[in-house]
Amino acid sequence: MTGRVKFGIDRLLADRALLNELDGRRVALVAHPASVTEGLVHSLDALIAAGVNVTSAFGPQHGLKGDKQDNMVETADEMDPHYGIPIFSLYGEVRRPTGQMMSSADVFLFDLQDLGCRIYTFVTTLLYLLEEAAKGGKEVWVLDRPNPAGRPVEGTLLVPGQESFVGAAPMPMRHGLTMGEMGHWFIEHFDLDVAYKVVAMEGWQPDADSGAVASGFGWPASRIWINPSPNAASVNMARCYAGTVMLEGTTLSEGRGTTRPLEVLFGAPDVDAKAVAKEMLALAPDWCAGVNMRDCWFEPTFHKHAGKLCNALMMHAEGPDYDHDAFKPWRMQALAFKAIRRLYPSYDLWRDFPYEYELDRLAIDVINGGPSLREWVDNPDAAPDDLDGLASADEAAWVQMVRGHLLY
Repeated sequence: MTGRVKFGIDRLLADRALLNELDGRRVALVAHPASVTEGLVHSLDALIAAGVNVTSAFGPQHGLKGDKQDNMVETADEMDPHYGIPIFSLYGEVRRPTGQMMSSADVFLFDLQDLGCRIYTFVTTLLYLLEEAAKGGKEVWVLDRPNPAGRPVEGTLLVPGQESFVGAAPMPMRHGLTMGEMGHWFIEHFDLDVAYKVVAMEGWQPDADSGAVASGFGWPASRIWINPSPNAASVNMARCYAGTVMLEGTTLSEGRGTTRPLEVLFGAPDVDAKAVAKEMLALAPDWCAGVNMRDCWFEPTFHKHAGKLCNALMMHAEGPDYDHDAFKPWRMQALAFKAIRRLYPSYDLWRDFPYEYELDRLAIDVINGGPSLREWVDNPDAAPDDLDGLASADEAAWVQMVRGHLLY
């Protein structure tokens, strides 16, 4: 890929005709720390400087400032001290915007950097915004940004009835869409009557062949990575996240309390990482392809196993050996669980605690959108082909379902 990629915010600011469509209208911005222009100016500042009448702003999980570290740590509403506009929290007393919040603007600009994973709650925030906009006759624009995990699709579809704040609809864990594309699918799937516009990117080529190194396989090499949430610290994390996020439903550490969270297949004081890696390679070597895996050690400063020395397996979805099409983070994480279950049959693997306000289901089932992955791990007779068969059918169905909504 040649040239620089222009994100939606940069295209809006450079297009006088688009800006003119906002003249005389009250505008709200849904944003977080990664909502910046190519020049690293926050979108709120850039829009107001461009003369847009921004009358309110909204912060998703982790807050507009991105300061909240963990899940279920809420953010309060506040007034912006510089601009004097209300900052509404969509992860506080409510997760769905209220009628009062929606009354603060006519057009809602959604400018959140996503990770390309169903469980990353910004996807659900977009759906809730679209649904409330449809009820109130409001307009939604997505200022599109790249899916840093690229186009590959992986995982079983969320089972109807298993919806949650980390599972908005029957989509796979790694969905392969941008937020602009996802909005189009939501509108079709939920039959929403809403005024919707995508300010598309310019020059983003997620399907560029492997020789186009500058493509970044989803994240353009020309753009700086900024954490959209506190533990999304790198493109490597974004690529691994569709697998490693499932650790949140286990007693194993996902690396919170270290400098590389959600880039490990697990960390624990009582698990032999080299033995697990050997078992994984014996069970399903193809599921370990495309990525470098190494054993390492860490001692979390907080969260699970805080202050204890943990043995871990680190993933490196980067460097010359990275194969974007071969890497399967969801399968690889499932395989790590399976290997641990085989080596330590009685290991207390699944964490039983309230997860994203779901009180009656195991966290791993909430995360994976149903019980199939957990049941596969716990069934000693279940083989890799069994899970692969379930996932492959769902992945093919999803690719066909969203084909008509691809913008790039």
